[in-house]
Amino acid sequence: MLEIAENGRTWVLSGPTSSYAVHLTEADELLHLHWGPAIALADAEELAARPLPGGSSFESPLDGREEYPVEGGPRFARPALSIRTPERRGTEWTFERYDTEGDELRLRFRDTGLAITLHYRMRGDVVERWTSLDNGGAEALELLRADSATWTLPEREGWQLSQLHGRWAAESRLVRSGLTYGEKVIGSRRGHTGHPHLPWVALDTDATEERGEVYGCALGWSGSWRIAVAQLPDARVQITGGAGYDESGLLLLEAGESFTTPVFAGLWSDAGFGGASRTWHAYQRAYVIPDADQDRPVLYNSWEATQFDISEEQQEVLAQRAAAAGVELFVVDDGWFGKRTSDRAGLGDWTPNPDRFPAGLKPLADRVHALGMQFGIWVEPEMVNPDSDLYRAHPDWVQYQEGRKRTEFRNQLVLNLAREDVQEYLWEQLDTLLSSAPIDYVKWDFNRCFTDAGWPGDAYPQRLWVDHVRALYGLLDRLRAAHPGVAFESCSGGGGRIDLGILSRTDQVWTSDNTDPLDRLAIQHGFSQIHPARVMAAWVTDSPNTQLNDRVSSLRFRFVSAMAGVLGVGGDLSEWTEEELAEARRWVDLYKEIRPLVQHGDLYRLRPPSGGLSAVQYVRGDETVVLALLQSQHYGEPLPALRLRGLDPTASYECLETGEVHRGAVLLHHGLRTGLRGDLDATVLRLRRI
Repeated sequence: MLEIAENGRTWVLSGPTSSYAVHLTEADELLHLHWGPAIALADAEELAARPLPGGSSFESPLDGREEYPVEGGPRFARPALSIRTPERRGTEWTFERYDTEGDELRLRFRDTGLAITLHYRMRGDVVERWTSLDNGGAEALELLRADSATWTLPEREGWQLSQLHGRWAAESRLVRSGLTYGEKVIGSRRGHTGHPHLPWVALDTDATEERGEVYGCALGWSGSWRIAVAQLPDARVQITGGAGYDESGLLLLEAGESFTTPVFAGLWSDAGFGGASRTWHAYQRAYVIPDADQDRPVLYNSWEATQFDISEEQQEVLAQRAAAAGVELFVVDDGWFGKRTSDRAGLGDWTPNPDRFPAGLKPLADRVHALGMQFGIWVEPEMVNPDSDLYRAHPDWVQYQEGRKRTEFRNQLVLNLAREDVQEYLWEQLDTLLSSAPIDYVKWDFNRCFTDAGWPGDAYPQRLWVDHVRALYGLLDRLRAAHPGVAFESCSGGGGRIDLGILSRTDQVWTSDNTDPLDRLAIQHGFSQIHPARVMAAWVTDSPNTQLNDRVSSLRFRFVSAMAGVLGVGGDLSEWTEEELAEARRWVDLYKEIRPLVQHGDLYRLRPPSGGLSAVQYVRGDETVVLALLQSQHYGEPLPALRLRGLDPTASYECLETGEVHRGAVLLHHGLRTGLRGDLDATVLRLRRI
């Protein structure tokens, strides 16, 4: 809901439980008024009537109160907008008007020829904010920095900052620390979202998992980015974020050109971190993720079984065993194209290897479909090997610096996707590929960061940092429109490209290359702070885990760990015994029963994965399911009971595994005691309202 004051200078956006309000002073200063519990327009107008505190030559009354601080004028806080022309730097804007379209509010400002529009939209209790810039002047101007939004928090003492940090194979680790004076900056200067941080922060003063105020912000951008959390000298806190990592130059806007920033979304919740997470999840399922109401299938991926040594006959054998285990989607990973017999060659040549697939992919895809499964493939379109037909024909199509060595990671270079000829080549290759066989799914990978991000000969080469991402989005949008039946997964060496921007164009994401079921508990715990299980791909692979740590774990533990998201299988099924395949089929069948709850239900994190027992619960309608995993237990140490959440306290629930009937606040104990028997054990408990 959007309410507007009679004078057209105060605006209030409200969701089911929260409101967001801004006010424009007579001096055209746009001030933040309120973000928190729901208020009425009259409350916002009362806040707007309060005068600003006095300033001095050393302090600005605007700092910490301005809705979108620009560079220039009486401001000292970090600017969200920094502009340079040949004659001047900074912004001196005036308000022109506001307008609305549907549920979107637009506040329009102008600085000579530059039109600056601040956009607002309430989605449930999530506020979407972004900024658009239109150069209607006669000269070009340089965007040094153009952040999506600045968020202002209410005055509180003892702010705590939560963030997700990590590295390859150890992504999404949750950490919470006290906020101190100055700035805390997280981001990526790698050209993609990156493994070290997810673009999300949350702030609280005394919140628990289910109680207390939490403010959260998440950026929808899949390239380099930055979020700065600043506690200013007067203790006020602001969060600023957007595309690009520094102010070395974002884009050059020629006359008549425009730039729209990514969405920077924010929410307030008074239901603790769990309530904030459930709000984020519901928002993404309703407004971000394509076809989110559809169940994601159980997949099998052949990579760990075959690596690069693949053949059509071998893939068919694996497909038969996958079908017997109840798999619904069979995926051929790396090695099906070009001269791709190792990671040294073939990237860029997206045609089936004639020695391995003499008649292309269609015969295998048809046989997979005949087995009752969908068919998928792996691609890495943004990369090229120097040993490829593409690179030999177009060595200038990669990112590089003139006169410098071209850095290779994984024996590959990054294509300059900002070039229109590269975009058209990839469109033709991928459109032809998806038209050549009945392909249902594409795993889109990105296995190295930007290093030599140059574009010799271009008038403004640093634009490739932004234009690469915009071209990626355009290519995905074009492919989805042309092939609406194809689902896409975002992968970047695991969790290196996960954000609201890529999630608006893909059906799921590869959470981590780390498939160890114990390690995954912490990764999945952090991931769930912002993103729903509906997009979190999780695989069951072989034991011992030779990819990373040689840890031995039971098939039971591996399956229950992976069933917390979109279940997949990635082990070498040709080596699994008939008993293991039969057990796998039982777990897959169980997952299909609980899948509607896991992928579409409300998540409650009952116990974090910090040692001992960890557990997550999903609730949908009259049903709930608990995934409990025992990491370690000392002799004689009793298992703690789990108090379930999100259920009707006046109703009775039957545990389908034990037959126990619980009334009111459900306390699970007996089912855990009988279902968990030692280290690295796990159980699934289902309850239904009776």
